[in-house]
Amino acid sequence: MLFARFMVIYGHKFKSAFNSPKELVIAKREWATSIGSYDEDVLVAALELAKQNYSWMPSIAEFLQLIEKCQQRFGLPVADAAYVEACRYASEPLKHKWSHAAVYHAGKKVGWFELRSLQQQQMAPRFNSIYKTLCERVLAGEVLTMPGQKALPEPSSGELFELINTWAQCHHLPIEEAQTSLYYLHLVARNPVRKHLQQEAQNKYSQLRVPDSLSDLRNWVTENT
Repeated sequence: MLFARFMVIYGHKFKSAFNSPKELVIAKREWATSIGSYDEDVLVAALELAKQNYSWMPSIAEFLQLIEKCQQRFGLPVADAAYVEACRYASEPLKHKWSHAAVYHAGKKVGWFELRSLQQQQMAPRFNSIYKTLCERVLAGEVLTMPGQKALPEPSSGELFELINTWAQCHHLPIEEAQTSLYYLHLVARNPVRKHLQQEAQNKYSQLRVPDSLSDLRNWVTENT
């Protein structure tokens, strides 16, 4: 998906970046190794930033920096700020209003006592590793909660696929195209990528009623079938 989008975005500039088909294959493998842990919606968001910031295809290092910027869009602080926050409020973690639940969970897993008593040189790498994993889970769509906070229900994928298929059939659209265009309905409402993808769908189907949510889609299907 990523290289296909790069080719569309950068055209001949993309093709000129590789001297041979073998070099392109090697590049794809290296990119897959570097970004394989990130979910598609995060890569889409980073691609949008790449379009705005780079006239040529970004390097892997530059693209990872774009992913970090997307991370901040999800409300996730950078690792250094997260570590400082975790250390500062390690004495009473349940009384602090955390910038993001991922910071709390990283601090809890590392150990509040350890954060209070051990040196940064020893603790920061451990905290950053755990925090990075939690951030990747958030970027993949998982919603982390604080103790006592109820998690938001996720939409039923099975029902959603069926409803989108019905929506596509009613509008005489290819089912695969509709599933791709309405992919945002699979994302939680707080996901900033969702709004962007929904806007793309609205632009693509400007003459149609594009659903805002699972319940909106369900009501439309009930009314029109």
